[in-house]
This record gives sequence, structure tokens and C-alpha cells, in this order.
Amino acid sequence: MPKPATSRYRTTNWSDYDASLRRRGSLSVWFDPKMTWHAERSGKRGHPETSSDSAIQTCLALKVLS
Repeated sequence: MPKPATSRYRTTNWSDYDASLRRRGSLSVWFDPKMTWHAERSGKRGHPETSSDSAIQTCLALKVLS
């Protein structure tokens, strides 16, 4: 069975395309000022962690949203 042909879209009107991207919307993000960004000392041997777990989860969530 042959594979279906992939669709190719080409933008010919860049001014309309840019305007539509601006109209798509925006994302507002609020951060809790009490959130700790730096990891607490664990007292274990080895290289210390630099970012807290909540900071890492926040960055991963922003990565998914963008």
C-alpha cells in the first residue's frame, strides 16, 4: 500500500502571516515570590544541587506551554 503524500504549505503573504501570529494570544505567568529557586544543602557528599525541585518543575511546565 503506498504511503500518502505529505502536504506542503508555503507562506506567500508574510505580512498577513506575521499579523496572525500576533493575534494568536499571549501567555501571562505569575511566580510566587516565596518560592525557593536554589536547592537546600543536603549534607551528602558529591556535587550539590543548584536548583530546587519546584524551580525545575516550573521550567519544565513553561517548556511544555511554549
